[in-house]
Amino acid sequence: MHNTFAENAAQLPTKVPFRKATASVPSGNCLHVATLENGNIAIRQSDPNGPAIIATPAEWTAFQDGVIAGEFR
Repeated sequence: MHNTFAENAAQLPTKVPFRKATASVPSGNCLHVATLENGNIAIRQSDPNGPAIIATPAEWTAFQDGVIAGEFR
């Protein structure tokens, strides 16, 4: 995998603000994603100043496909 790590997600150059799933509950432990200026995907928890994992579009698609297929149960 090509994933990299960012210490502070708030400092990442995003095309659009981080967003969370509409099905998320308001507990504060939600997964947020944003597309970066270079096309990669940043993934973080609710804390805007917390760390983020950076994935390529292909890695993000593979992760989503795995979730849909139930590979992480």
